[in-house]
Amino acid sequence: MSRKLMVLALLALAVTCIALFTLGKEETVDFSADVKPILNKHCITCHGGVKKNGGLSFLFENEAFARAESGRPAIIPGDAEHSEFMKRLLSDDPELRMPYNAPKLNDEEINILKRWIDQGAKWGEHWAYTLPKEVDVPKPFTFAGLFGIKPKGVNNNIDYFVQAKLKTKDLTRADEADRSTLLRRLYLDLIGIPPTLAETHAFIEDERDDAYSRRVDSLLASSKYGEKWASWWLDMARYADTKGYEKDGSRHIWPYRDWVIKALNKDMPYDEFTIEQLAGDLLPQPTKDQLIATAFHRNTMNNDEGGTDSEEFRMAAVLDRLNTSYQVWLSTTFECVQCHSHTYDPFKFEEYYKSLAFFNNTRDEDTQGDHPKLRFYTAEDEKRIDSIKHWLAANADGNAVKSADLFLYTLEPKIHAHYSDKITDGALYDTKWLGVRNGGSARLKAIALDGKKQLFMNFWTDVAGGKMEIHLDAAQGPLLAHVDLPKTAGRQVIQAPILSTAGTHDLYLVFKNPAVAAGQPICMIEWFAFRKDFPSGTATEHQHFQRTFLQLVNLQPESVPVMIENPKDMQRKTNVFLRGNRLTLGEEVQPMVPESLNDFPKGAPRNRMGFAQWIVSKENPLTARTLVNRVWAQLFGSGLVEPLGDMGTQSTAPIHRELLDYLALDLMNEKKWSMKKLVREIVLSGTYRQASTRNDENVQKDPENHYFARGPRFRLSAEQIRDQALAVSGLLSNKMYGPSVMPYQPDGVWMTVYSGESWVKSEGEDQYRRAVYTFLKRTSPYPSFVSFDASSREVCLVDRIRTNTPLQALATLNDPVYLEAAKHLGDIMALEGKGDTKKSISAGYRRAMLKEADPKKIADLEQLYQKAVLEFRKTPAAAAKYVGEDLNKADSKTLSSRAAYMLVANALLNLDEFLTKS
Repeated sequence: MSRKLMVLALLALAVTCIALFTLGKEETVDFSADVKPILNKHCITCHGGVKKNGGLSFLFENEAFARAESGRPAIIPGDAEHSEFMKRLLSDDPELRMPYNAPKLNDEEINILKRWIDQGAKWGEHWAYTLPKEVDVPKPFTFAGLFGIKPKGVNNNIDYFVQAKLKTKDLTRADEADRSTLLRRLYLDLIGIPPTLAETHAFIEDERDDAYSRRVDSLLASSKYGEKWASWWLDMARYADTKGYEKDGSRHIWPYRDWVIKALNKDMPYDEFTIEQLAGDLLPQPTKDQLIATAFHRNTMNNDEGGTDSEEFRMAAVLDRLNTSYQVWLSTTFECVQCHSHTYDPFKFEEYYKSLAFFNNTRDEDTQGDHPKLRFYTAEDEKRIDSIKHWLAANADGNAVKSADLFLYTLEPKIHAHYSDKITDGALYDTKWLGVRNGGSARLKAIALDGKKQLFMNFWTDVAGGKMEIHLDAAQGPLLAHVDLPKTAGRQVIQAPILSTAGTHDLYLVFKNPAVAAGQPICMIEWFAFRKDFPSGTATEHQHFQRTFLQLVNLQPESVPVMIENPKDMQRKTNVFLRGNRLTLGEEVQPMVPESLNDFPKGAPRNRMGFAQWIVSKENPLTARTLVNRVWAQLFGSGLVEPLGDMGTQSTAPIHRELLDYLALDLMNEKKWSMKKLVREIVLSGTYRQASTRNDENVQKDPENHYFARGPRFRLSAEQIRDQALAVSGLLSNKMYGPSVMPYQPDGVWMTVYSGESWVKSEGEDQYRRAVYTFLKRTSPYPSFVSFDASSREVCLVDRIRTNTPLQALATLNDPVYLEAAKHLGDIMALEGKGDTKKSISAGYRRAMLKEADPKKIADLEQLYQKAVLEFRKTPAAAAKYVGEDLNKADSKTLSSRAAYMLVANALLNLDEFLTKS
């Protein structure tokens, strides 16, 4: 018995010791979650980024523990009492206490900082800059689970994560939405337009267990899927049909929009989707589609206004590409680092320009012609190109074939006229084109001439007899070429031989033509190209293929701006811009990515291709998280982390970090970067399928629905609102792809300077095409889209705001597009009701909302109809004007009724439940 008592006593003592140890152990302070937010809020303004008052900065670890101006470190790890940092926080002297000239930190904040220092002042990394780790799915144990039975509302692993969070807040999940609501939500989310009544009825009556997943799969396979999700991507790609800035001329870039739709429809893996847009031209043998994909970064604005500095705006485009790339793929506010190290995140000033170096070697130079462009030839001309390439392959090496192919399809590499300098008796006209008078000259500096025996020049002149001489290294230097300048009918490319010369030299161009009037340039030049000679072959073959080559170059086929990398002899240096000013250059830098993120891939080239590979590396902590977060936001209205554009230390602490990391890892490893599979898993979850009804108790605990205790409910996008109105009225066109269209727009909205371009209303079904095809002018976007918070696409936009303004109601009540939709819907109502007003209105509501209306709504709408009929009978001219028909030709018996149904239909298209996804 005594032995038993001794064992029990020892066990009791052990339990007591463990309890005392556990209770007495102080909770470890988390730097990222607890300390960093305090430093960012109170300290970093004066001690980090631009300012380092007292020689102290809390931006980087080495700076925080370095010796300050006092000669001592402000923080002594393990000793808060003797750390000057804590002394300043606790001081009663207003001249010494920190933060200076600001309220004192509260007791909780001071306690956190004191405990952190006493625990060793461990400097942690922000969660988003560390790789996501394997996450265990929080599946609670249940006996039913042993038999494969899932808890109510759990359809996949997403639901386990969400329900675990709901439990911590004592929240209850909503029931599943009714079938018509759920199907409408699914259609709007996956293809952007609602289902038909027939599709809704079929789903309601479908009793198969997989009825819902069957609809999901059919919608993901629909070609309309790409049209819906393209609008989301084009906001980030800042896609528009004009170049921007004051002149804002039209740009032929719609093939890129079509490429996005097709890529999304075929579920191109996100890593390929990324690489082709950032560096498709650098793939071993890029296809036309892969070159079109690079127009992602040709969506940058281009300034065609006279008198502008092309290099200034070329650099503005390069900066935009860098900032956009970090924003789109990494949710990073990297633009903050252009002038100084990031104030809140671990990115250093010099690292900005090292990343910039990846983008600083493309051939585009803010030219009026928007070069380089991919040229689209006819089938007949493609055959002529093939014949040239076959001949070159037989008579020269592979480099000659590749060079000819590149030049014929992109006219690259070439040297733009604004590159010339030392101009005598001439000028760069409109800062774009070189024009030199009789006897004048200009220089092309540092031209690599090894193996170059041909000059191609794009120019125009209205006077015959002109000559251009090319001299080596000086205006009176050795003569390399003598070029005749014939009179042209518009712009023309000519070809002339030059003497073989080795090395890199300055070339001086001397112009002569006494017949030109005094003070007038002999010609205007847009660009030059120095190329290797065609192989000799037979004289007849040489002349034939040379002539064919020049004829093809002089064609003006349709084209789209693309990215092309500089050849080695045209590579640019990249320097730091001191304080962000491009005119004040610092040290030269080489391409490299920030140290705080993943390493640059081994063996990857130091160009855009290597940068793209770094972006989609599984070692990159941000790319997969960013995509998951933004796809989630498209479906739920808010992301798992907010804001969508910043996962840095200024973002809100993620409630659902485990779910985010689980989905990110699953996307990369199991789903192989499939965006459709990601969307599918989310919309199959019980969390997505919840009703959006507001439980009063849940709303009080979680008004913003951060914990997803109910389904999504928010206003549709500008594009969806228009497309839905056209769809329910039977007007929406199914035509896909092609040039952007111009549906109705009020006169005077589109004010165009210089070009004389105007908004020409599209005819036929083009005026009823989906909103993604609407022509977008940056300085004057489509009015009803802007009213509903669509982007002008001047810069990258990752998250549209949602407002509620009177202009929105005015648009849907009065815009002719919505009136046309209302007229057609009203006619359908009258036809289906067969003279019964109540049945007609019920039919219209059913068609718009995909469910039956409660009697009160029908009564209200019927009352509206009766009042409208009386008014229109009194004023038949107003009825005819409203319906859009000639009073003399309209059927007077039905005119007032038709106008009244149109009015009721307009009211239906303006109901909150119609404009909202719920």
